[in-house]
Amino acid sequence: QVQLVESGGGLIQAGGSLRLSCAASGRSFSIYAVGWFRQAPGKEREFVAAISGSGAGTYYAGSVKGRFTISRDNAKNTVYLQMNSLKSEGTAVYYCAAWPSISAMTVATMPAGGYWGQGTQVIVSS
Repeated sequence: QVQLVESGGGLIQAGGSLRLSCAASGRSFSIYAVGWFRQAPGKEREFVAAISGSGAGTYYAGSVKGRFTISRDNAKNTVYLQMNSLKSEGTAVYYCAAWPSISAMTVATMPAGGYWGQGTQVIVSS
């Protein structure tokens, strides 16, 4: 089992950058693929980016590809989401979630059995 805590959210102007962190507790973090998701007010939760347990595989939503970068440091049990060139539609609560032994691409489908954090709010002002 793994517990996740997101941090790094806040208020940022459009065009700016922000880095989110997802800190995990528990054993064997390196076997967990981790994804970032976001949910804007009145909208469904959507996939943003994912990374495999080793960090070798990544996968992005088309809307953020080229602007966001997901990475991880397994020694620190932490996954990061670097967000550049933020747009107003990026305003949302951002969640990280982890699944054992699946690919980054599979994370995008939000399969059952994931472990979720409580979310961190990002507000992009235009």
